[in-house]
Amino acid sequence: MEQLGQIIILGLLLGGVYALMASGLTLIFGVMHIINVAQGAFLVLAALITWELWKTTGIDPLVTMIVTAPLMFVGGYVVYKLLLERLRDSSPSMTVLLTFGLALVIEGGMGVVTRNVFRSVTPSYFNSSYNIGPFFLPKPQVYGCLAAVAVLGLLYFALTRTWMGRAIRASSQNLDAAQLVGVSATSVAALTFALGASTTGVGGSILSVLFAFFPASHYVWISRLLGIIVLGGMGSLPGAVVGALLLGIAETVTASYISLRWATVVFYLVIMVVLLVRPQGLFGTRLREDVT
Repeated sequence: MEQLGQIIILGLLLGGVYALMASGLTLIFGVMHIINVAQGAFLVLAALITWELWKTTGIDPLVTMIVTAPLMFVGGYVVYKLLLERLRDSSPSMTVLLTFGLALVIEGGMGVVTRNVFRSVTPSYFNSSYNIGPFFLPKPQVYGCLAAVAVLGLLYFALTRTWMGRAIRASSQNLDAAQLVGVSATSVAALTFALGASTTGVGGSILSVLFAFFPASHYVWISRLLGIIVLGGMGSLPGAVVGALLLGIAETVTASYISLRWATVVFYLVIMVVLLVRPQGLFGTRLREDVT
């Protein structure tokens, strides 16, 4: 039982980080109804920036989020204005293709800079842990989870207590009604995409400590994020949190009792099973479209 308890604790710590990483993707889908396939590439890019800052200055990787988050926000805003805004009235499949192409471009650019070498940030507390009774809590996972929870709290506050947040929620619920009361669909979409990208700045900084990464590893991360939001419900922020916690535990259980190689497969299996059994996910709403 102690071993299972330890595994669940590690899964919850990991799930808290996953929740932050998935929050931006589900937020973008909830407002814009597009799947940003480049979200995984954004994560790895932020991780690489974190690694460069840590290697050059020695700054703690979790502190670099005050740099990576604004950088990714600006980058996301520019990407939307230059690329996605042009496809605002196109079918969702076009935006998927565009963001997939963007992910490949980002991967190629990182490959030129890093030569496709695995990297990982190892701060002074990398191999340290807290001991609570029979359980141990690795400091990198604890600090990463705490940072993720803090940012999720700020995101929740922004969405529920600010004008921008109310505009985003109104647009996700009923875009036509939101426009009638003066909400600019274009401005909200740009801010939403930028905000979703900024979460990868924090998530990427945490990722750089917890996992080894290289440019092509963004495929692994987008599969994880898609598994989380499909399970929780596309566009549902609470669903992303619950889905992340469940899949964080499922991943650690699989890695501990079966094989580390099968841990990532859990996310692909979840996508397949949920789409077949409950396409709307745990917190999603089934939509009905009349055919005329």
